[in-house]
Amino acid sequence: MKKVLLDKIASSTRGCDIEREARIGIDIPCEEGVIVAVRVLNDKTTYNQLELPSGRMANVKRGDVIAGVLGHRNALFGYSGRLPETCAPGDTVHLLNLGGVIGICDSVNPDLGRPFECEVLGTVLHFPVLGERIGVPARIGQTPVDPNAPLVLDGVPLVVVVGTCMSAGKTAAACVLVREFVHAGRTVDALKATGVSLRRDLLAMQDAGARHTALFTELGIVATTEKNGAAITRQLATRLAAGRPDLIMVELGDGLLGAYGVQAILSDPAIRDGFGAVILAANDPVAAWGGVRILRDDYGIEPVAITGPATDNLAGTRVIEERVGVRSINARTHGAELATLVLDHIDGGAA
Repeated sequence: MKKVLLDKIASSTRGCDIEREARIGIDIPCEEGVIVAVRVLNDKTTYNQLELPSGRMANVKRGDVIAGVLGHRNALFGYSGRLPETCAPGDTVHLLNLGGVIGICDSVNPDLGRPFECEVLGTVLHFPVLGERIGVPARIGQTPVDPNAPLVLDGVPLVVVVGTCMSAGKTAAACVLVREFVHAGRTVDALKATGVSLRRDLLAMQDAGARHTALFTELGIVATTEKNGAAITRQLATRLAAGRPDLIMVELGDGLLGAYGVQAILSDPAIRDGFGAVILAANDPVAAWGGVRILRDDYGIEPVAITGPATDNLAGTRVIEERVGVRSINARTHGAELATLVLDHIDGGAA
């Protein structure tokens, strides 16, 4: 056990109360969620920031000592990487995302350049027994995922934003809807159900007016998968519903054909029964057409509206409505109209 001074602490470790002056050990369990200290070995001019527990973004420089979390990532427009098979001081690993997920990068997005390379220093220790200097590897998540968690909503509807892929406008639409719902006098809680550890989207929904929020990292999950996506959603939605909001905004990170568990959530009958409205965010008219077909044919879900870049002007909205028969409303320019449509759908269904 030795002492290190951390220059930056990643948001993925939030909830573990990691201090800048940390103790580290050399025996590292190579498991998702274990917190490790690494030293950055190179500089970058793109994708060169780290989200701190506060949500603030900080520039990362060569020589910085960072506390992050072991995990994997499968990103269409970012780095993809895996959990290392072994991990020991001196090994080289990569910083896979802005939230501080650390693993072995096996696929690079050319727009982002190579990821940060990092030298492993050790696992960050915490001391569970007061007064004893027996450290154990720190891990994220105080409450584990319950694979059999029931969904208990007691009538609170889920408003779900699902996308055709990453960067389809999901978070922008969710934030607009939260703001408009709050302005309409509704109490809104928000949930990020799938993706890789990063607080940015959830913080944006808080800024828009969401009262309480929940993120899968609270359950010790670094990146969601088909195996845990549905259980995470049931568990976190049940927790939020206990606070009796008028509705829960659910953003499904990634896309309909991604690797983060969206399909498992849409396939879960209990979760589908809780849907008050589903909004599809799409990048272009073809994606909108395909996304609606998947929702209808694979899951029996009829989206209330389509939004995203595909609806940025009339050329997109007209062709989408003609071909798929679903209202197309741009969240950024016609947010109030979109929110009214969703609320009318929810209130009509309740009646």
